[in-house]
Amino acid sequence: MRYLVTGEQMKRVDRYTIEQIGIPSMVLMERAALAVFREAEKYVSQTDPIWVLCGSGNNGADGIAAARMLHISGYRVLVILAGSKEKGSREYLTQLSIADKTGVSMVEGIKDLTSVRCSLLIDALFGVGLDREIAGSHLEVMKTVISHKPEFTIAVDLPSGIHSDSGQIMGISIPSDVTVTFGYEKLGTMLYPGKEYSGRVLVADIGFPPESIDHVKSGYFTCHQEDTALIPRRPAYSNKGSFGKVLLVAGSKNMSGAAFLSALAAYRTGAGLVRIFTVEENREILQTGLAEAVIAVYHRDDARKNTERFQQLLLEQCQWASVIVLGPGLGQEDYVRNLVESVMVNAYVPVIVDADGLNTIASYPGLTSYYTENIIITPHLGEMARLTGSNVKLMKEHLIQTAREYADRYGITCILKDAVTIAALNDQRTYVNSSGNSSMAKAGAGDVLTGILAGLLAMGMEVPDAAALGVWLHGLAGDMRKKKYGEYSLLARELADEIGIILQEQTRK
Repeated sequence: MRYLVTGEQMKRVDRYTIEQIGIPSMVLMERAALAVFREAEKYVSQTDPIWVLCGSGNNGADGIAAARMLHISGYRVLVILAGSKEKGSREYLTQLSIADKTGVSMVEGIKDLTSVRCSLLIDALFGVGLDREIAGSHLEVMKTVISHKPEFTIAVDLPSGIHSDSGQIMGISIPSDVTVTFGYEKLGTMLYPGKEYSGRVLVADIGFPPESIDHVKSGYFTCHQEDTALIPRRPAYSNKGSFGKVLLVAGSKNMSGAAFLSALAAYRTGAGLVRIFTVEENREILQTGLAEAVIAVYHRDDARKNTERFQQLLLEQCQWASVIVLGPGLGQEDYVRNLVESVMVNAYVPVIVDADGLNTIASYPGLTSYYTENIIITPHLGEMARLTGSNVKLMKEHLIQTAREYADRYGITCILKDAVTIAALNDQRTYVNSSGNSSMAKAGAGDVLTGILAGLLAMGMEVPDAAALGVWLHGLAGDMRKKKYGEYSLLARELADEIGIILQEQTRK
């Protein structure tokens, strides 16, 4: 697990480290500048022109310190001062004085530099403190720098103009190729459009002790490779019942694919038994496509007319399962409401509600009264808009807030799917996904995620951990497939196959 922070949390980490631990601000700043310096050295020769654009806060002070290190090492560097010295922080004024005494070239503004080539731009104008739209002289400086088209750009801590919490552009932003951030990655570099503007993000250790993040108690995190250790091991003395029973309430006439993909992914992830409860019309194709699955069918006429018999059949299915998937390809026929309600009433195990399960809840909001802490919902933005009555554009700008508010309102886990997926967990932690790519924007990819989640839960993982790790594994499978075959040709079923390869690697450790 890797912690993520908001801008305010990062300020508190910094303040605690300085005031309570006793590490001087200038010590942290020198280490931050050294990280930027070492990254900058990789991209330029000593004869290449380097610009360091600096504001008057501590972000600008980091930039000035990095410029001094480059200058002392023989690089051709120019500091462009874009802030007001009178409003400069104490550290900024100190670094300015040191730079002046060591002979660093510095100019105020950029007016006379428009015809000069810039091989490397170090963007140290704004950091995590930016909380309003950029205007005035700063806006003009940024426009000029962008129009000058630096050959390579390194952002200091955060690309200037990106909000540290939401990733939104505050009027204008300077795109970077690399962002060197300090201590902990900021939410703004994880969320679009900030993620795109940040390029490759390097998290530099500048000396913040573990106590500082414990003091802040950040509830934001993401997964990385070591977290595969959370996947339950498979003891030698076991049987298929040892690894859980997944019930998929899924599929409608002419809509068997979603059920197939979820079932396949659940098996690939490690579930011992998968049963698909679906309409009679799907029996043959599902038995042919996935012989390993148990197929339990019902007739649509029974679901409509013989409700008592149908309810009893559904109750028996729910009692068999250790985890239930409700919704993929279920359709919106008139009996589906009763089906969804019956599952939610009779399930005493984790239930993953997806696709038409969510659409049914959106159409009949009273069904939310059956939400429990064992519920995981997996909406994309369109489904979330229907559930909440909000609009997609607003939710895109506030992904974390949207997922968090819905999860907290009902005490459930909400996995909000977008280019960056957010999992607002029922234990108050918020997961921000760092894996995945645009090759996964294909029909059926969400059904595979549902199956992965079901497989992890079936093997005994707790709901919050399964939700976070499942999202990460799903994206990792997409990343692995892209490396092998590019970003155009991925099929959803191939994500399930990659999960098998990921788990094989995990068992070798």
